[in-house]
Amino acid sequence: MIRYEYIIIVGYGRLGSLLADRLSSSGSSVVVIDQKETVFDKPALEFSGFKITGNAAELAVLRQAKIDKADCLLATTNQDNLNLMIAQVAKVVFHVPKVLARVFDPSREALYRQFGIETISPTNLSAELFLKTLLAPELG
Repeated sequence: MIRYEYIIIVGYGRLGSLLADRLSSSGSSVVVIDQKETVFDKPALEFSGFKITGNAAELAVLRQAKIDKADCLLATTNQDNLNLMIAQVAKVVFHVPKVLARVFDPSREALYRQFGIETISPTNLSAELFLKTLLAPELG
């Protein structure tokens, strides 16, 4: 199993907070960046990392998160354009080895790939699970 030591998560919504908890409990050092300070009010189960309030599209905020030490960045906001921009900066400017971005619009995945950014599309994943469930033979 590949383990990343220092992970930056951009976006502390439902997905970002779940990832932060799980990655932190697995022993990774995790830093979370979110523009809204109030998102950090919710209790974290296992997350013991740092929380930064700020816009991750700003280089100063990424530097504050010590992006130069990160071996992984996860862009998990609910904005495709913001995720693409942050992921591209992490990959191209700061040479973060592993960059993953959430993308809701499946038609944008090709654009992300052109920039060498791996994507996770909740829309595609949900559609695949719905179809798999509908097309699966009934049990019993």
